[in-house]
Amino acid sequence: MFDVLIIGGGVSGVSCALILGSAHHKPFAADKKIGILTHQKSSSLQEAVFNNAYGIPAGTLGADLLVQSVAQLATLYPHVQQIPGVKITAIEGEFPEFIITTNEGTTLHSKTVVIAIGAGNPLPISGLERFEMPHQKANPAKNRLQLRNTDHLVKPGLYVCGTLAGWRSQLAIAAGSGASVATDILTDWNNGSPVQIHDSIRPKNPTTS
Repeated sequence: MFDVLIIGGGVSGVSCALILGSAHHKPFAADKKIGILTHQKSSSLQEAVFNNAYGIPAGTLGADLLVQSVAQLATLYPHVQQIPGVKITAIEGEFPEFIITTNEGTTLHSKTVVIAIGAGNPLPISGLERFEMPHQKANPAKNRLQLRNTDHLVKPGLYVCGTLAGWRSQLAIAAGSGASVATDILTDWNNGSPVQIHDSIRPKNPTTS
């Protein structure tokens, strides 16, 4: 049983995983089991090149960024379990136990699920049909879908982020969407007390003279 399972290894999914992983030093997150399915072959980043994304060197290829981001996650936060090469075909259940079926016929169980796949039509995961709606910020001619949500929350324990949450397809927007979901989950783990996770060059307990 995972405490949270992220479905999707693109920008929003890995961004969510990085924030969740970075909170492991907090008492409310120390014992949480976090997983991410990092299947990326269908990511829109595969053909992208970035010249206008904050903090990313101009000319960075999306395909390289996909590889680098999961490597960063593995190096800095190895307690986040990466599950590569597996696709999800169905989601069932309610909080606090969702049952996730894979294309291999196996099942995973998680208290909370974050869906971070693209906004294609049709969606490849069954069990979400009643939340599907036309994408509100995509060109109608592209016939994209999103999941109906309120501030990323589809229903208790089920989150969506990135383009599938109704956001435009921009790297910075997708990354922020995933980070937003992560901080909402951390806040929930912290009994509703708001959480942001920041690293600093300053000592954690500086002394004064």
